[in-house]
Parts: sequence; C-alpha cells; structure tokens
Amino acid sequence: MSTTPLTVRGAELLKEELTRLKHKERPAVITAIAEARAQGDLSENAEYDAAKERQGFIEGRIAELESKLSQAQIIDPSQIEKDGRVVFGTTVDLADIESDQRMSYQIVGEDEADLKENKISISSPIARALIGKSVGDVAVVHAPGGARQVEILDVRYL
Repeated sequence: MSTTPLTVRGAELLKEELTRLKHKERPAVITAIAEARAQGDLSENAEYDAAKERQGFIEGRIAELESKLSQAQIIDPSQIEKDGRVVFGTTVDLADIESDQRMSYQIVGEDEADLKENKISISSPIARALIGKSVGDVAVVHAPGGARQVEILDVRYL
C-alpha cells in the first residue's frame, strides 16, 4: 500500500470533512429518505430518488476520505531538517528568469492544492522541477506553455 503525503493542515481539513459527512450529512440524508418513503409510491418519487443519490455520494466520499487518511503520511514542514532544500511542505519563493516575475508556492498533497492560496500539488510540473533544489539554483519547469527557468530565492519551512 502506497502512502500519500499530506501536510498537517491538509489532514485536518480532510478529518473535518469526514466528521461533517458522518455526523451531519449522513443523518440528514437518512431522515430525508425516511420522509420520502412515508409519502408512499417510491417508483415515481423524485424526492426519494434524489435522497438515495445523495446518500450514495456521501457514502462514497466517506469511503474515499477514510482511505486517503489511512494511507496518509502526514508531514509537518516545521519539523523537517532545515537544510535549504525544497521538499514536500516547504514554501518556495521564485523568480522567473525571463520576466523577473516573482511568485511563492507551498508544495502540498494533491487534495490540498489550491492555486488561489498559492498551494501547488507535489505532482505538478513546477513542484517536480523544484524538489531537491536549493536557494540560488535554477530549475527548468516543463509546463504545457513550454519550458521556463525559475530561480529559487528562498525556501521556508513553515
């Protein structure tokens, strides 16, 4: 069984979603199914069909979250040896060599990735190019728009 890397915050978010689904969403959909059943003929009952569909989604998501959490390797970037290298969980400040555009990204697990929050997946082209590099190194990022060179300005272990 392979492990999936997650930051501490990412694991907390998945656990919160799992708790919400188990203790709020699941009981609510069970109640909705019972109420729809009480209305009689189930063959033409749209409320019953919708509630059953919702129940299937909730149960599937619960199973998915439980699986992800059981396979998770939770990594706390603040506990990583601070040797200046880019590793999972670190926040990296970069400069595009060509345009001198500056950017900052935290490398996180696939479930945590959110570009609006400057969190990129460990499997993204930029993260793959940065892993193992240090401050001052230049990484070549092979993205759909073509190859770009970025210089690593700082590596932070937050």
